[in-house]
Amino acid sequence: MSEIRIGKRRIGSEYPAYIIAEASDNHMGDIDAAKEMCRLARLAGADCIKFQHHLPDEEMLPDVSTAERFDMPLYDFLKQHALSLKQHKELMDYCRGIGIQYLCTPFSLKAAYELDALGVDAFKIGSGELTDIPTLVRIARLRKPMIISTGMSTPEEIRRTYDILSQADVPLAFTNCISEYPPNYEDINLNFISEMQKLFPDTVIGHSDHTPDLYTSFGAVTLGANIIEKHVILDKKLQAPDQPVSIDFHDLYHLVDGIRKLESALGNQKKVHPEEEQTRMWAFRSLVTKCPIKKGQRIEEDMIWSKRPGTGIPAYRMKEVIGRYAAQDIDENVLLKEEDFH
Repeated sequence: MSEIRIGKRRIGSEYPAYIIAEASDNHMGDIDAAKEMCRLARLAGADCIKFQHHLPDEEMLPDVSTAERFDMPLYDFLKQHALSLKQHKELMDYCRGIGIQYLCTPFSLKAAYELDALGVDAFKIGSGELTDIPTLVRIARLRKPMIISTGMSTPEEIRRTYDILSQADVPLAFTNCISEYPPNYEDINLNFISEMQKLFPDTVIGHSDHTPDLYTSFGAVTLGANIIEKHVILDKKLQAPDQPVSIDFHDLYHLVDGIRKLESALGNQKKVHPEEEQTRMWAFRSLVTKCPIKKGQRIEEDMIWSKRPGTGIPAYRMKEVIGRYAAQDIDENVLLKEEDFH
């Protein structure tokens, strides 16, 4: 059975979904804004808040092309707005103080080593690093759980990463992900969660959601996702790189609340619950007379039918009553009783 552990929290099919509030760079380098995101994520009931550790010169060339959602080259943006290692330490300590798990994505091997030195409990690996086998192998040697997103990758690429990291014997999770910001719903393919569960039965499977609403996260949970990652922002009117795919903390509360209610509703046993018993009494149908029936008269189909309440002879027994004989006079429009016929 697949299971990983981050801090004191166990993650897998036997436990509630692990809900990650992805702060990304929506704090815009403001440590006070980042702390407020931690506080609100804790209040919303998330298990974890995740940040990103960028060392631009370690992860990219200065002239790398970037997505349209950035109003400047990504290298320049990160130089201006990335949190420092000291700030990450401050955030990690703050999270521990308020009771929420701190998690961080390293975007280079050096960033991973720095986070490891801080004492992080696990690594969240972005989709862009899924095929960076040299870096992943070295991060795996740190012997901490790895959650890896699978956006913009093929099943073959996911399989290759899985096969290599399996040899490292590191606790591993994959999240279904689409690297569109926001994605087209027809591209999300939530049922691939079930496929990954079949392909990698010893691996925890989750879903990283880039939609601007809650629907696909709810769907992912019903399909068995053990991790849900959702981008968050303090105010959806703020200008930030991941604003188009982020929810605010009011929505995060509803996400957490909805997931917990869904989990409670996912049982697979059908039974009559105690709360249903009273409803059964009035809502089910019993056999009643459609006309007066004299003692000794043969009971025919046109003499009886079904009506509420369900406290008499159940309607499904109609065939066994037809053809019997009345043991006494029976009034019209009354419940039949066992002693009424023989």
